[in-house]
Amino acid sequence: MASPSSTFETADALKRYYFLRAGVAAAWVAAAFTVGAANPVVGAILLVLYPAWDAVANARDAQANGGFKANASQTLNLVVSGVTSLAVMLALRAGMHAVLAVFGAWAVLAGLLQLATGARRWRTYGAQWAMILSGAQSALAGAFFVKQATGPATPSITTIAPYAAFGASYFLVAAIALTIKNRRRA
Repeated sequence: MASPSSTFETADALKRYYFLRAGVAAAWVAAAFTVGAANPVVGAILLVLYPAWDAVANARDAQANGGFKANASQTLNLVVSGVTSLAVMLALRAGMHAVLAVFGAWAVLAGLLQLATGARRWRTYGAQWAMILSGAQSALAGAFFVKQATGPATPSITTIAPYAAFGASYFLVAAIALTIKNRRRA
């Protein structure tokens, strides 16, 4: 078990990490709705970068919180997100229905892994309800994406962007919740 001051310092780092995740996701959403929607090449790059960023973020988070062995759900999420980034590159050749299906499968897996991470962290840091809720919502949205990928309407980056916007809001709420919890603890 971590000492109270060590837990507080780690919770503070986790709060900063959540703010960073919220900011990057919000910037991605803004880019997706503007330049990504207007320029297919930029849109394709953004679609590849979103899961790649998730892989990098999970790696950084796992390393900062005890390493890969101590953080199995984040380590697996790193692998899943990295493979997804490559799968999106391949799916782009087949079209946006394939991309949406890949994003859907990723959202299900990444959501369940995020839910597991939030549940594990709850015991140490508390204030993880937003991450647990986000993981569950991600898994449900992913299932919807997979179903939607078989439909007649042609999806676009703007189909996926609201999913990322919800993710940004959940990370922001989690950061604020940790901020409040840390202030009460101080």
